[in-house]
Amino acid sequence: MFACRIALRARALLASSLCATLLAGCQPQTPPLPNSTGKLSVAIRPGPTSWFPGADGVPTGFDHDLLARFARSRGLTLEVVEVDSAVALIAKVAAGEVHVGAGGLYSPAPATTKADAARADPRPVLWTNGYFAVEPVLVYGTGGFRPESWRDLAGAQVAYLPDTGIEAELAAVRAAHPEVAWIASPLPTADALIAGVSEGRVDYAVMPSTDAVAARSVFLEFDQAFTIGPKRDLAWAVAPAHRALRDDINAFFTDLRRDGALARYAEHYFHVGRPIERIDAGVFHERIRTVLPQYRQLFAEAQLRSGIEWRLLAAVAYQESQWDPFAVSETGVRGFMQITEDTARKLGVTDLLDPRQSAIAGARYLAELSARLPARIVEPDRTWLALAAFNIGPGHLEDARVLAQRQKLDPDRWSNVRSALPLLALPEHFALARNGYARGGMPVAFVDRVRAYYDILLRHEQPAPPRLHAVPVAEPR
Repeated sequence: MFACRIALRARALLASSLCATLLAGCQPQTPPLPNSTGKLSVAIRPGPTSWFPGADGVPTGFDHDLLARFARSRGLTLEVVEVDSAVALIAKVAAGEVHVGAGGLYSPAPATTKADAARADPRPVLWTNGYFAVEPVLVYGTGGFRPESWRDLAGAQVAYLPDTGIEAELAAVRAAHPEVAWIASPLPTADALIAGVSEGRVDYAVMPSTDAVAARSVFLEFDQAFTIGPKRDLAWAVAPAHRALRDDINAFFTDLRRDGALARYAEHYFHVGRPIERIDAGVFHERIRTVLPQYRQLFAEAQLRSGIEWRLLAAVAYQESQWDPFAVSETGVRGFMQITEDTARKLGVTDLLDPRQSAIAGARYLAELSARLPARIVEPDRTWLALAAFNIGPGHLEDARVLAQRQKLDPDRWSNVRSALPLLALPEHFALARNGYARGGMPVAFVDRVRAYYDILLRHEQPAPPRLHAVPVAEPR
């Protein structure tokens, strides 16, 4: 009898162990906590502002820089899996295949009524606090009808990217306007959706305002019609098993917000510069196709000699001369890069109308201006400040930095110097400046336009092989 009891107990233990093993095999394989492995596993959905190829072909973007900084601050190695849709991203996070998911995702809207609760976001993931607020907007093709409200869209198709979190915002609109045909688009990114609208393949689309603004000079046949609701916060999705990681990310966002770093990242990627007009953007696209090919190798050589990324040099040259080696400015400055005769002489230029000499000299001069700035100034501020000095001269730039400091602003930040430069045209300020009066609004417009052209070139043109150390390379502080 005793032996029989032992046998029964052994069989029960074996069955229990087998059941547990089978159940474990059915559960998602959640990765260990990052601090136990030294790795942070991330699923990312590429987008025009969140994660995209940068100056040297390496990833950059708002989410990229935040993820890289978080991983570095915690001593973790960042392991990234790119996915082609928000649906795939959320699935990976919910299944515990990665720790974090990011890339143009809205945090779920809080439920305030029973109807809101019924429409609550069903995605089984944890959500961080929001780190940047954007407006969801409706975009349309400029060759078609511009609606002013949902009432104008009866019978029209409106596309959106599913599982980005926009569904909660659309739920009330869809209920109020059943006459609109809502399409969950299979396209992977906001860029692809905008291209569809711009080319007439998609009637209308909903997306974050930041993506629409970033694509404005890249896809020329679309525009914003109206906002579809209040601002919504972008956030990261975290695997359900990792609440401690979610809380740590929230603390990280809080720290960045307090020291101003989050605002600096936002300024870098969503800078509110004066956009180039659509007609100018159209001409630029045409000249990329017809004029740039004959100078592409020239800019690559200038990069090799200066370390300045070729597409940035091409953007400067276009702003200066529209890639016309015989251009003459209103002040009599000549040539491809519009460098002055004094500067040209110092750099050994013998013919200002020779585009090769001008491009190489302009690149070397921009590199020298960047090198003259204090070593503590980091990218991308260093590049924007050097560009301003290229336009107005290093003396006037230094006057603007001193003026920013008098206003108790950090003179190493382009955003602060950008606001101080126009003041050098006012008597109460230029009277105190070492170099006197300056048309300080000109370098502001110059940098804004160079940045706009550079953004377009980054989207259209490949890095120059071999990949060189390029400017800008570092993230904002």
